Amino acid sequence: MDMPSQAREIRDAVANRQVSAVEVCRAALDRIAALDPPLNAFRAVAAERALERAAELDARSSGSPLPLLGVPVALKDNMCTRGIATTASSRILEGYTPPYDATVVERLEAAGAVIVGKTNCDEFAMGSSTENSAFGPTRNPWALDRTPGGSSGGSAAAVAARMVPLALGSDTGGSIRQPAALCGVVGFKPSYGRVSRYGLIAFASSLDQIGPFATTVTDAALAMDVLSGHDARDSTSSSAPVPGFAAALEGATDLRGVRVGVPRHLFSEGVDDDVMAAFGAAIEVTRERGAEIVDVRLTHSPQAIPVYYVIATAEASSNLARYDGVRYGYRMTDPHTLGEMYERTRGAGFGREVKRRIILGTYVLSAGYYDAYYRKAQQVRTLIRRDYERAFAAVDVIAMPTSPTAAFALGERTEDPVQMYLSDVFTVGANLAGLPAITVPCGLTRGRLPIGLQFTGRPMEDVTVLRVGDVYQRATTWSQLAPNPAQPASR
Repeated sequence: MDMPSQAREIRDAVANRQVSAVEVCRAALDRIAALDPPLNAFRAVAAERALERAAELDARSSGSPLPLLGVPVALKDNMCTRGIATTASSRILEGYTPPYDATVVERLEAAGAVIVGKTNCDEFAMGSSTENSAFGPTRNPWALDRTPGGSSGGSAAAVAARMVPLALGSDTGGSIRQPAALCGVVGFKPSYGRVSRYGLIAFASSLDQIGPFATTVTDAALAMDVLSGHDARDSTSSSAPVPGFAAALEGATDLRGVRVGVPRHLFSEGVDDDVMAAFGAAIEVTRERGAEIVDVRLTHSPQAIPVYYVIATAEASSNLARYDGVRYGYRMTDPHTLGEMYERTRGAGFGREVKRRIILGTYVLSAGYYDAYYRKAQQVRTLIRRDYERAFAAVDVIAMPTSPTAAFALGERTEDPVQMYLSDVFTVGANLAGLPAITVPCGLTRGRLPIGLQFTGRPMEDVTVLRVGDVYQRATTWSQLAPNPAQPASR
């Protein structure tokens, strides 16, 4: 038989003994070996560990099938894995091997998944292009001269190139959704607190959330069934009941009764024509499937980017203070004083973008500037959240382009941080308000680069967001398109 490519298909095939977990794992490892050298999607491949794990699954006694039995999964390199180096793609953690697994890793393995490796990302998840990695940039499988987006660009590229059917990323301001859109795959950011952050290397703790990449919304929902649930080790973990995400999608064929909000006032400038054309066509598809289209206003959304870059950098400044060369990670040799050790370790261990954000965050938290910047940003954050609350009184989900542009060229924005930050203009709002949001492919540019459509929902109404995304995906063929990373088209 042909090797199944989607997570649910793999699970069923392994459970029915049509294919072994070892065969599936070996096929994934072979594809990684063949395709990854030019893409640089993986920072580390745990081939021996993965094959041993697959063999253990094949040897287990028959019984009720595990939800991710034999499914190869890749993890962004900011999720702790016992026995596999976890660096957050930073020199300051080079060689660090955690003594424990993140909660999401525990849950994946308990569900029968096979962890095949760690994916490249922007250092400490700070970036929108995966060019800030200390281990070199990841390239987009659709065109090797283009960025895959970031910060979870390695995970997005790995799924887009069909090296794995599932991968996990973290989303602080769009770091799952933006690379998923630029690579033409599904990316889901759950409600804040829905998935445990225990074992996630922190960037901005009030914004970070772990979520899946997949080629179908169904597979993303299957992953959410495994990942979700309260965790006493994460004080922000929600105790809200976990619905059956995958089961909720069964039988959903239309959007009758669903109100889709469209904040057209946000698209007046800065959005590429191809993106707007694809977005307009996608909205018409939702209308044809029975949705009611409603104009909404998110009055304070134009302030979302500055608010995000005050709050996120402030939290980063606090979280990254622990990297001092004392207990783990990189340490500069032969310092003369403790202060010199800190300075030289951090100076050599952190990259340029991480240093920039630490400096900005320290500044906005400093005496004399706290009220003017950080406190004010938190106040506007509340206004942004209230805008969403008012909009959701009239609609069930809000639709926007995921990114204002398709994949941009490597190096195009590295010298213009503000332009890079604007890549997340349509995604940061969901993080600031703690909302669930999904991106699904909705078209190609004239240069044949993927375009993403984003749906955002009410807090803890992740099922609604997944259902709308699933109905849209089933009504279109965009998700069936795949790149050929072995022979990418010239741009």
